[in-house]
Amino acid sequence: MGCGSCSSSKDGGKPGGCKSNGGCSTGGCNRLNVHDWLLNLPFSDPESNCKVIEVSFKQGSRKEFFRNSTLQYFDKGDYVSVEGVSGFDVGEVSLTGELVRLQMKKKGVDEFSVEMKKILRRSTDRDIETFKISKSREKEILARSRAIARQLNVQMKLSEVEIQADGKKGTFFYTADDRVDFRELIKVYAGDFKVKVEMRQIGIRQEAAKVGGIGSCGRELCCSTWLNDFKSVNTTAARYQNLSINQTKLSGQCGRLKCCLNYELDTYLDALQQFPDYAETLDTAMGTAHLIKKDIFKNLMWYVLPNNTKHYPLTIVRVKEIKRLNREGQKVDELQPVEITGKQKEVEPAFVDLVGQISLKTLEKDDRRRRDQERSNRGAQQGGGQGGQRNQGPRDQGSRPQGSRQDGPRPPQQNRGPQQNPGGQGPRQQGPRDQGQRPQGPRPPQQNRGPQQGGQGPRNQGPRPQGPRPPQGPAPDAPKEN
Repeated sequence: MGCGSCSSSKDGGKPGGCKSNGGCSTGGCNRLNVHDWLLNLPFSDPESNCKVIEVSFKQGSRKEFFRNSTLQYFDKGDYVSVEGVSGFDVGEVSLTGELVRLQMKKKGVDEFSVEMKKILRRSTDRDIETFKISKSREKEILARSRAIARQLNVQMKLSEVEIQADGKKGTFFYTADDRVDFRELIKVYAGDFKVKVEMRQIGIRQEAAKVGGIGSCGRELCCSTWLNDFKSVNTTAARYQNLSINQTKLSGQCGRLKCCLNYELDTYLDALQQFPDYAETLDTAMGTAHLIKKDIFKNLMWYVLPNNTKHYPLTIVRVKEIKRLNREGQKVDELQPVEITGKQKEVEPAFVDLVGQISLKTLEKDDRRRRDQERSNRGAQQGGGQGGQRNQGPRDQGSRPQGSRQDGPRPPQQNRGPQQNPGGQGPRQQGPRDQGQRPQGPRPPQQNRGPQQGGQGPRNQGPRPQGPRPPQGPAPDAPKEN
């Protein structure tokens, strides 16, 4: 994964962005880089410059210092051939100039050391070709070496293999909890891979730096990009920052506590100096209040009373006053907590269509408005249909069949005056019907209806008489009155 400024240049496909910007900060191009801000500054005396160059191997996984005895000028990103073990190695120039002295002082390397290796030459095409062939063997050797270590039952974990450019030496990086006896393992490696074997033990954090990855913050791991000095981290840093002691959340990809727990620790320690000491408990009339949290941003101390789940935020002044009264042998009646107001909800700005774009919220509002309009129209139609119908009770002759009914032609209706309801309920209003209005008088008994079978079949009826309907007698099953 390269940076956004990386682009292939015309000279051999070298990433032009890394060279022009003074170094890429991501792990894809080169890791643990330092921005050379003195790169374009002219120097009057070239010989007064630092004669040591920092060279990185395996994309910044390993960096070493080499002496430039020929005083040849090298740009950042150039491939150089340096002294190796019984041969040569090829690396990439990562830092030149005066900043190399600062890096050597930081890492405790003597500039005038005799043991420092030299730069042989600028890498030729043949050197680069040999270098690529050797690097192509690393994955196969790593897989094979892990299988051999498993067969020999060696309690260690191989994380990376680095082969020298000329293929004469191989460095095996491993992690182990205890001391490992790999004398037999080295013999097998040297016989199978035909290289001079060097076993180098690294820590768990260094292994995570070589593997790389994405942290819980969403960015690349600090150990893979810029962090090279690993300090000890313990749970005390989490307690000072009021973090829950959860091993899953506080651990990084290496299985150890996250290095970022130390980043803000100094800020918390400075802010906690104004908080009173020995204020873990407060004696009150309601019981002993215990301290559960310190808020350095609002300068509040949170307490809880026994047999009570409510939390009481107190100011620093109030806590000091209660501790003074407790030393005098007095107990306060109330804690006088501070009222915590909730965060006001931010008002979302209204959408302004300036460039003719349509937002998702606008589409949702239109869709909701259309659904409401269809629902209201459907309700109005149902209400109009129900208003024209007449609610009738059950008839004595049984319910009408639900099947199809063939009615005969009805005579045309004449305009009749308002009819009085015999029941004394007043005029009854009915909705319009397609066949005209129906008379409201009593209906005569129906004859020749024939037997009905469950009321399910069709029923042929002729035109109904329009005369008055005589009163019907009581039902045969109804009880008679005495």
